[in-house]
Amino acid sequence: MPKSSIISVAFMAVTLFCASSAGARAVLPIYTESHLVTACTAALARGRADAAALQAVPLDKVTVANTLNAWNRMQMRLEDVLGPTDLYANVFPEERVRAAADACLLKYNSFNTEIFQNENLYRRFKAVKTATPHQRQLRKDLLETFEDKGVALAPEKRAQVKAILDRLEVLRQEFDKNVREDKTRLSFTAEEMQGLPRSYLDRARRDDKGNYLLGFDYPEFEPFMNLADNEAARQRYYIAFTNRGGERNLRLLNDIMQSRLVMAKSYGLPSYAHLAVRHKMVENPRTVHAFLTEVGNKVREVEAREVNSLAAYKAESLGNKPEGIRLNRWDVRYYQEKLRKARFDIDQEALRKYFPMPAAVDYAMLVAGRLYGVKFERADVPVWHPEVRYYDVLDANSGKFLAGIYLDLYPRDGKYKHAAAWPVRGVSRLAERTPIAALVTNFNREGLDHRELETLLHEFGHVLHGVLSMADYNTHAGTNVAQDFVEAPSQMFEEWARRPEALSLMRKVCVDCPIMDKDLIRRLDEARKFGAGIRYARQLLYASYDMAMTSDKPGDVLAVWKKMEGDGPLGYIDGSMFPANFSHIANSGYGAGYYGYMWSQVLALDMLSAFGDNIMNPAVGRRFREMILAQGGQVPAKELVRRFLGREPSSEAFFAEITGQRQNLFKLEGEYRSEK
Repeated sequence: MPKSSIISVAFMAVTLFCASSAGARAVLPIYTESHLVTACTAALARGRADAAALQAVPLDKVTVANTLNAWNRMQMRLEDVLGPTDLYANVFPEERVRAAADACLLKYNSFNTEIFQNENLYRRFKAVKTATPHQRQLRKDLLETFEDKGVALAPEKRAQVKAILDRLEVLRQEFDKNVREDKTRLSFTAEEMQGLPRSYLDRARRDDKGNYLLGFDYPEFEPFMNLADNEAARQRYYIAFTNRGGERNLRLLNDIMQSRLVMAKSYGLPSYAHLAVRHKMVENPRTVHAFLTEVGNKVREVEAREVNSLAAYKAESLGNKPEGIRLNRWDVRYYQEKLRKARFDIDQEALRKYFPMPAAVDYAMLVAGRLYGVKFERADVPVWHPEVRYYDVLDANSGKFLAGIYLDLYPRDGKYKHAAAWPVRGVSRLAERTPIAALVTNFNREGLDHRELETLLHEFGHVLHGVLSMADYNTHAGTNVAQDFVEAPSQMFEEWARRPEALSLMRKVCVDCPIMDKDLIRRLDEARKFGAGIRYARQLLYASYDMAMTSDKPGDVLAVWKKMEGDGPLGYIDGSMFPANFSHIANSGYGAGYYGYMWSQVLALDMLSAFGDNIMNPAVGRRFREMILAQGGQVPAKELVRRFLGREPSSEAFFAEITGQRQNLFKLEGEYRSEK
């Protein structure tokens, strides 16, 4: 997912970032704690001065130049400091710097609300006369944001909304920190580790008794759940993993949901969902519920069939009768792996040799380069950790510098635990401002399995959306699009992990790597289809739970989860508390927005159809770059999709996908030859 954009070499780096010339490389400041505090204070002071100058413009003298363009300059100056600060709150190695970053973000959140509740600023944006479609879109989006922040409310209601928004940011930060900085390690005996490969065992930490100590980083947790033979050990690890954040996060999440409901009622709306989706593609909760109902009607039967199949396989594996065996949640991935290996001869751990690191990243860059007409060049710049890498992004035809990207790929203590792209610095074509994005993951240093390759391409798709943007205004840069569209370009890019004409390019970046033949690709696709019901039923549960918790009667977060998860064929697991680490819905961007993952995929799979049976078609890739990626949010998402497809979007491919019936468009008939 993309993170929401917010709008001793350290001091030198600050100067480099802020003073970089138009159209040239800009690098991120590598802050110390004191330099971050100083930079934050200065940025907010400058922001207040900029806002004061803007609202001092007489109403009868308002122009695009002294409102929209002035706003653009103000946002860029803020972003120069707040963009890196938001990233460092999640990835910086030093805890004191992360804490200072969080404190700065709290101040910025409060300042941002002050700005959007300022009636004088609001009146000036209402008064401005625009001349171009992009100016009109910016004016419209800004006015909607002012109204969403409460500028039109009575003073007492406005103050209440500000207090709630300030508090919500405090709650979100603590929620995320409790998950991110959980240092729990579980102890497992050698017997409990049976089934795991030697490479995994050799990497694992051990105590003085020889027991294995495992934490919650994905390279530790996921292989264990896929491969560990000991069911009791899987159960213990699964429950501990779902309990990250603990009781404290349950209380925080209850507070978040109740505060959001109070805020929505300040606007005269029945629920937070009504407030959150009114400017998204769906426009109202009714559309979301209708969509989720349709997904449920398609996927629940498939889920039940797959659960029964796995339960029967578990019984067969244990030598028991199916009616005496229960399939548990900690069994699902283990028996899916076993069944895929037996039925399709797919061993995800064995696939790591096909995608070693960092060659897998080079592959993503090569595919993007050929598809979108860009190239990536490694450069030596200051970074926040020795393993972080930086690349310039250049236009392949002209050699023009376009952007910079940072890659922070491997787990470490205190770092963000999932995979995400940070839009650290947004483009502005009018200001000749070049963008910067950061890819943050927690991959295995040795190599990726095929699912992880899909994750890499997904998040790299967000990076590309950011760095290939050519939006006029910074507010519309890159992934600053409707939240229920933002996943579509990245979901579409996952397909380049599944097609032979793309996968054959691994030989270009790793001459000694084995290349997948047509039979392995076919078996991988069949294995992926098996489990679609369980996978999308889980997505449906997450989205439905999110909508329940942002309704007019949210209820207790754990009680509602117990009921909703318990209604599924696998039931609720006593002692587990998944909502305590469901960071998506604690974040304002995805509260009443988790449905957007599936909504976006409808559009992603439909846009994919433009490539036909040639996924590496550079002409279509270039058109996608120019018509979708370059536009950012300066054209409404609905219009972008219509223009690219030349028609109204269709959900046919999506519903085929979630039921495991989508047919690959590539041709595997005849002789398959990889590129040499």
